[in-house]
Amino acid sequence: MQPQYTALEFALPSKKAYSAEADNTFEPFRNWNYKKIKVAPNTAKENTKLYVAEIRNLQKRNEKNSGIEFILDDRNNYGDLIALLNDVELAGQFTYTLDVEKTWHFFVSHEYNDPNPKELFAALSDKCGNIGRDFPEEHYFKGFQKFQYQIAQLPKEAFYIMFGFLFLVNISMLSIKERFQMHY
Repeated sequence: MQPQYTALEFALPSKKAYSAEADNTFEPFRNWNYKKIKVAPNTAKENTKLYVAEIRNLQKRNEKNSGIEFILDDRNNYGDLIALLNDVELAGQFTYTLDVEKTWHFFVSHEYNDPNPKELFAALSDKCGNIGRDFPEEHYFKGFQKFQYQIAQLPKEAFYIMFGFLFLVNISMLSIKERFQMHY
């Protein structure tokens, strides 16, 4: 059973020239070792098993700076692109892009999984900040202090909503109290 697609979202690149500081470009990944696969027009859906197998082989090889370049041309249609996106999802691949800057080819790049956990931890620390080293557990907010901090971060409009809610709860409690009160 094929999923029903209703929308497709692309992050269009900015109209700026390439700069080394920008992180919204495909340029640093363009010279990787890509296996090139020509996608014949209107055949991507029929070749799903082949494409999924190629993506899974890429994951099993676990090579640095590697990937698959699906070559699309002017005769390929929207169905071919959707089929490739579906194949990537079926293979469980999370990194892929459509190169709209230059070639309009569909790239599936592999993130190298280092088998050495110490180097993996160091790599994650560099990407995501220092994991657990800069902020020991005793520096975290706890209990009422955490609640107080979260309340202080709310915008002014949130207080109006909370006050209105509490006001309506108070009125409803009064009406319930009056209903069950005994009249002599």
